[in-house]
Amino acid sequence: MPVTKLHTGFNIEVEFTISAFHKRLLAWFIDLIVILAYTWLVNKFVDTFKAGPFDSSLGWLDILVWIPVLLYFLIAEVTMNGQSPGKRLMRIKVITATGGQPTLSQFLIRWLFRSVDFPLMVFFSLIYSIWPWYLFPLLFTGLISFILTPLSQRIGDLLAGTIVIDTNTESAWQHTVFTEVEENYQAVFPGVMKLSDRDMNTIKQVLIYTQKKPGDQVVERVADKIKMALKIETDLSAKTFLETLLKDYNYLSRR
Repeated sequence: MPVTKLHTGFNIEVEFTISAFHKRLLAWFIDLIVILAYTWLVNKFVDTFKAGPFDSSLGWLDILVWIPVLLYFLIAEVTMNGQSPGKRLMRIKVITATGGQPTLSQFLIRWLFRSVDFPLMVFFSLIYSIWPWYLFPLLFTGLISFILTPLSQRIGDLLAGTIVIDTNTESAWQHTVFTEVEENYQAVFPGVMKLSDRDMNTIKQVLIYTQKKPGDQVVERVADKIKMALKIETDLSAKTFLETLLKDYNYLSRR
């Protein structure tokens, strides 16, 4: 599987393993099974109503049945942090090509071009034995793009600026100073830039440690030392203070 190095902006490089093709394909089949199971169950439910006196007034219900199918991948990836049920089972995830969390617009672009990369119309063509000429290029568009691009990106990934990684390597990223920061974020403690990458990595490790052992007082001791070193006075809790420092450092380092 190919490996890519992403730069965090703090003179730190993190390696990510790009998801193998078979994992993405299996994830897609799992999601397809989920969709088919949903469709079968809901159709059974709708059919019970159509058998009754409300048959003529249930056309809108048929439309509602297909809306979740149409929006399945978009809703799943937005609400599941870059994953769908299939991706989660296969331990793969969508991130930006720079290593961050994709925006709603990036998820939307991936979803819009999914019909090109994975043409569901092929299945309908198989069922009804209708093969228009334009289906043949669509059969291989996503696969060709995956093979030819260095980061194994389909058309939707290229246009959205996203990649799909193996989450088994995500822990390496979590153990760096990288922290997601909102676009409109305002730094609280600008003096944090007096600290080094190594200092910030220590803070990150302390926060990870306290998640496993919440009763340990190490977070308070580290927070007190930093307050003294930077001459900061704040009423924030030790944990919130350290988390704020990480966000400030991320924000100010990217300016």
